[in-house]
Amino acid sequence: MKINLLLCDTFPGLLPPFINSYAEMFANLFKVACPNVETKVYYTFLGELPEMNDEDIFLITGCNQSAYDHDDWILSLIKWTQTAVASRCKLVGICFGHQLIAQALGGRVERAANGWGTGIRESYIVDAFTAELFGDQTLSLLYNHHDQVTALPPDAIKIATSDFCENEGFRIGRQVITFQGHPEYTVPYAEHLLRNHSAGEDKHTVDEALKSLTTKVHKGPGIARLVVELMA
Repeated sequence: MKINLLLCDTFPGLLPPFINSYAEMFANLFKVACPNVETKVYYTFLGELPEMNDEDIFLITGCNQSAYDHDDWILSLIKWTQTAVASRCKLVGICFGHQLIAQALGGRVERAANGWGTGIRESYIVDAFTAELFGDQTLSLLYNHHDQVTALPPDAIKIATSDFCENEGFRIGRQVITFQGHPEYTVPYAEHLLRNHSAGEDKHTVDEALKSLTTKVHKGPGIARLVVELMA
């Protein structure tokens, strides 16, 4: 199986010494679900976009920018996404990728009124098909976002919801699946961000997020297995 990573950021200055690159986090995640998986990186924020086909998986990653920004590369990625969906390509969106796919297909993305979503958050899977594949009715993932999808695209099926974020993810058939959370994150990385890169954020939010890292379970690897099973 080949997963094309449409890398939307490298997060310079944010990665700790124990992580070589953001792309490596995805490679490590999917090796758990599919040991023979091949990943190829496209630096989409520099204008690189892969050729489309209906066999590979195309995954749009996280990013420090917003899906509603008007940078040339974001506008190009939106057009690419629209064409990819029309061409029956298999798409996965993670955080910014989740939001960009929603924006590209007619949904709406806005700054979240309730602030920074961070730490491990639990959500409830409301799509029976997804719950069956995932093997659980609840989902807990690591998060790091200020924007949210506030309206789903036409034909999208909501797969999970929480009190903090109504649209935690969606799918379109077996072709498109997205998640607001970060299955590629690890708890040590999340702790690094919270302790070293949370200046200006609400202290209570940071404290509660740090607490969640020790009291809740991150189910990121389960998302990788879900994606592989859904799109294989």
